[in-house]
Amino acid sequence: MKIKILVALQSFGQHSDIPLKLLKNSGAEVIFNDLKHRLTREEIIKLGNACDGIIAGVEPYDKPVLDKLEKIKCLSRCGVGIDNIDCKIAEERKIKILNTPNVVVQPVAEMVIAMAFDLLRLLTLNTNNMRSGKWEKKAGHLLQGRKVGIVGLGRIGKRVAELFKALGAIVYGFDIYPDQNWLTTASIELLPIEELFKIVDIVSFHVSISNDNPFIMNKKYLDLMKPGSLLINTSRGSVIDEADLFSALKSNHLAGAGLDVFSKEPYDGELTTLQHVVITPHVSTLTQESRAQMEIEATENIINFFKLPMEK
Repeated sequence: MKIKILVALQSFGQHSDIPLKLLKNSGAEVIFNDLKHRLTREEIIKLGNACDGIIAGVEPYDKPVLDKLEKIKCLSRCGVGIDNIDCKIAEERKIKILNTPNVVVQPVAEMVIAMAFDLLRLLTLNTNNMRSGKWEKKAGHLLQGRKVGIVGLGRIGKRVAELFKALGAIVYGFDIYPDQNWLTTASIELLPIEELFKIVDIVSFHVSISNDNPFIMNKKYLDLMKPGSLLINTSRGSVIDEADLFSALKSNHLAGAGLDVFSKEPYDGELTTLQHVVITPHVSTLTQESRAQMEIEATENIINFFKLPMEK
């Protein structure tokens, strides 16, 4: 009997034909998401109930879904985050979870740097002024010499720190499980989180929320930040209390923010009304190159798991 695989991603194969060739040559029976939207719980169950594996995006794989997917043995995540998967239930069911953690590092790191330059040099603000007929010259700031704090020094946080440092910034870090060897090699000073917030000009978040890491960037921590400082979040929307951030920006305590992730997506909340916020629809990992590579690796992962033929 053929292995049956669901490709849950709606845009699969748009940036490279290699994943499609891999699946075709594997001999597996493949079901594609042709609905042109992110699958709902009901749609995952309908399309995947007879499948052995799923090439997954960020659609929900919680207990109600996994309980209905009785044949599933592997979820191959196209991306790094697995917050959308109930890992405890998956473990109980002996469902293997695979992901593509390395592909996203460079695109997210470059997005953070782009947001920092935009906020420092007021690119979006000046562009919006020009489009509304205003010729107003506003002075920004250099990145060189700015103090930057990186909260979360995993793969992405480390790369962001390295790029900021290469551009002349003074970089500090915080991590609950720091890599001491890397800190020494990179010459990055580790600080308690409260102290970091007090001294940096820019803070960038690269953390996830879990029972072991319940941190939320709320009013208590926002008030610690220097007046006129900047905040960038490309990690998880739930890391930031959006109402408290709005207040800190509205009062001009913070000079600006760069946000790519939100507590509820699609996002259309009050942060979209502020001129000094650079706001994007969860696209930090989305480059043509990285998307293609993520799909290739996610496809290779599931083919290897089922020991199917691998031919490009």
